[in-house]
Amino acid sequence: MMELRSGSMVEWLVPLAFILCAGWVTWHAPAFILDFNPPADASQFDKLSALFKRNDVTAEMSGLFGGFADIIDWLALIGIPLTAYLGMRTVRRAGMEFESWRPADRLAVFIGRVTMMLIVLLTGVMLYEVLLRYVFEAPTLWANEMSLWLAGFVFLCSGLYAMQQRSHIRIVLLYDAVPRWVQRVFDTISTTLIVLFAFFLVYGGYGEAFAKFYRWETFGTAFDPPIPATMKPMVLFIVSLVALQAVVNLISDWNKEEVHYGGEDLDEEEIERIKAQVAGK
Repeated sequence: MMELRSGSMVEWLVPLAFILCAGWVTWHAPAFILDFNPPADASQFDKLSALFKRNDVTAEMSGLFGGFADIIDWLALIGIPLTAYLGMRTVRRAGMEFESWRPADRLAVFIGRVTMMLIVLLTGVMLYEVLLRYVFEAPTLWANEMSLWLAGFVFLCSGLYAMQQRSHIRIVLLYDAVPRWVQRVFDTISTTLIVLFAFFLVYGGYGEAFAKFYRWETFGTAFDPPIPATMKPMVLFIVSLVALQAVVNLISDWNKEEVHYGGEDLDEEEIERIKAQVAGK
């Protein structure tokens, strides 16, 4: 029991660590822009550098690396792939989740766990705002935009998890009625269309996404978070992962003799089995 609890704790602490590292790097991305590819436009350079007026100690630490990013920024950047790898190694499939466990599936399920923690954080931000606004009559300047920002990441990342779980929208009335070889044709066509959509979306949106990120376009409010600068590149990144996951799904399901996604209404025995699986986790 102690081992199970310890494993469960690690499974949820790692996504939180990933969110912390990714959030820190996202908020301090202009430091890396200034270090790796500083804008030629002086006004744009001044705009980005104004975001990183550091105290003397932090400025000295930044100078050790010869740029705007300090040691914490670099540790957070390194922490992103490390926590992602650790998350892929420690994440466990729940009893009700799809039985496919390739490395890409592990990544998608880990991103699913990250998404669940983002929902918890989103709920916390909203409750905090409600408490301050209606109890203390002192609303924040940042909670509304932060909620919108987090909700955008939740929406995008949940799409990758849904693709891995084969829970996206399907016309199962036709799919479940045809022979397996016809299902493979349907799967190939749908996967090809997904990959083509992702390719043209990235091809057509890369320039705008890079421009928004490079000039660090913000939301234009009192809090002024970089929602445009981060969400557009994130859309392209997640869509690319969804296309990759669609290909992985096609490969994983190809040799299955029977695939049905429509199913039947769950009976009481099935419901009890699912409850037992969740409790056993």
